Amino acid sequence: MRKFMMVGVALMMVLTLSAQQRFNRVQEPSVKINQDGSVTFSIHAPNAQKVSIRGDVPNSKPFVKGEDGVWRMTLPKMDVSVYRYTFDVDGVSVIDPRHPKASENVSIVEILPEGVETFWSKKDVPHGAVSEVYYKSTTLNPEKPLTRRMQIWTPAGYNASKAKLPVLYLIHGAGDNDTSWNRVGKACDILDNLLAEGKIEPMIVVMPNGSIPTELFPDELVKDIIPYVEQNYRCKRDAANRAIAGLSMGGLETLNTFMAYPDMFTYISVMSSYWFDQGRGDGLNKRETRLKEITPILKKRVKLLRFTQGSKQDFTYDGGLITMKAFDRCGIEYEFSEMPGGHSWHVWRHDLRDFVTRIFK
Repeated sequence: MRKFMMVGVALMMVLTLSAQQRFNRVQEPSVKINQDGSVTFSIHAPNAQKVSIRGDVPNSKPFVKGEDGVWRMTLPKMDVSVYRYTFDVDGVSVIDPRHPKASENVSIVEILPEGVETFWSKKDVPHGAVSEVYYKSTTLNPEKPLTRRMQIWTPAGYNASKAKLPVLYLIHGAGDNDTSWNRVGKACDILDNLLAEGKIEPMIVVMPNGSIPTELFPDELVKDIIPYVEQNYRCKRDAANRAIAGLSMGGLETLNTFMAYPDMFTYISVMSSYWFDQGRGDGLNKRETRLKEITPILKKRVKLLRFTQGSKQDFTYDGGLITMKAFDRCGIEYEFSEMPGGHSWHVWRHDLRDFVTRIFK
């Protein structure tokens, strides 16, 4: 009997140790900013043959597998910014399963000075509501309209008020979706904070899913999305109370939209983008011809047209300069600003803040 008891105690110790090891492993953060500023990424994948990282993370290198089945990779001190990433596990893209800051298709890591509060921090202010909304798209399938999704932010106090509000249509970039401006770009926290500080006018912000052929997006927005919003939300319905903004691919869709419908928007922001086809054939010439046609409308209608870039680190920088020269030749006024940070959410969060404090006033 004593022998069986000893075996039982030993087995319990083994099980307890195994459970403790698993517990310790689970507690290890998937992204750890170390005291020296270096950053360690890790993922538990004991059966994997190879792990790497995709996204904006600079100077990435191979992961090394530990005896505990956790793959780790440490990078030297990274610049202050917001980086998107996914793990590549044996060729399969995997969203960080343990990181809370993620959209449906990408995780992020923020490199910030310790203890610093930012304009996108979730502060103790009244918060608006973010709704997941479904509508019918006749643009993508006229015979059998498709059900598509978008996110809509309404400001704090919207439900208790009867006032009609202006609307900003805010578009994400390639590889992202309608949740990205909120979950990764922190748009709703930015808006909540600015509204509480009295720096923006109350507005409705519509974040559509722009992941469709860019040439179809203008009709999708104008014929399907805007009518839905104006039928279902308490909003103003004239061009003076509409704004449009987009980053990267969404910036191209912004360009395409106001080129196709020049009398629809009074405030426009093109972030880290340009006419992508301007170097192929007569793409730029066709764009400029159309731009000349609508120049009188834009001069009369548009109060603010902004182009922004993440400085020369942004791979769209040169293309953006070429696009803006077409506007120069047409005599269309615009603002241009740039900041260090490349093609990143760190830059676009600043762009959004600067734009929304200028509109609907």
